[in-house]
Amino acid sequence: MEGLFTLENFITLGLLTLLQCVLGLDNLLYISLESKRAPVREQARVRKTGIIGAIILRLVLLFVLLKVIALFQDPLFEINFQGFVTGVFNLHSLIVLVGGIFIMWTAVREIMHMMAFDVQDQINAKPKSLSMIITSIIVMNLIFSFDSILGAIALTDVFWVMATAIVIGGVVMIWLSGKVTDFLKKNRMYEVLGLFILLIVGIMLLSEAGHLAKLELLGNHVTPMSKTTFYFVIAVLVLVDLVQSKYQKNLNKHI
Repeated sequence: MEGLFTLENFITLGLLTLLQCVLGLDNLLYISLESKRAPVREQARVRKTGIIGAIILRLVLLFVLLKVIALFQDPLFEINFQGFVTGVFNLHSLIVLVGGIFIMWTAVREIMHMMAFDVQDQINAKPKSLSMIITSIIVMNLIFSFDSILGAIALTDVFWVMATAIVIGGVVMIWLSGKVTDFLKKNRMYEVLGLFILLIVGIMLLSEAGHLAKLELLGNHVTPMSKTTFYFVIAVLVLVDLVQSKYQKNLNKHI
């Protein structure tokens, strides 16, 4: 028992908790945008219920992965059209692929709604069912957390360390989700920025799925988008949005 609570394990716990928080930023954005589809009085409960449900399922997923991790890496099927597309898919790559497609579809759908925005339609529109919103949050939370859990397994084999990091990360996410949602409500124009960030997240997941499946398109290997590239693109998007907003305000002063 004493060997479990060592300084090394507590250092690893700190690193994994930080990893959970950093990798959870894009997930947090999705939760905040998705919860806005619920009635205003239910949004906080939806966020908390979805995140708590996701934490429980994350712990279950962690336990399952520790027991049957080889099954997630074993090939399921192969695509072989020489010169056009080749690849070998396993369960891990398929989960990431489906997650990327779903996130991109969600972002594009909301962007199209914004372009065809009509106030009366928004008033008459029926809120999405709470169960569907909570389910979406839980499912996407699991997909987002898949790689972080695999990363945790690579760093340690001590279950309590990994489980504690997941719980702490979830608590931090519950605390921040309301703040992110309130910020988006007060700054509605940043919703567009958020949706395009989600779109890039979807692209990143698709590239990661292709890499996991050793996918080749027209003889070229699909390489994953690095975290450095991802955060650089996000920083550029934020900077462009800030400059454009400031420029628009200056123009309005002279109209």
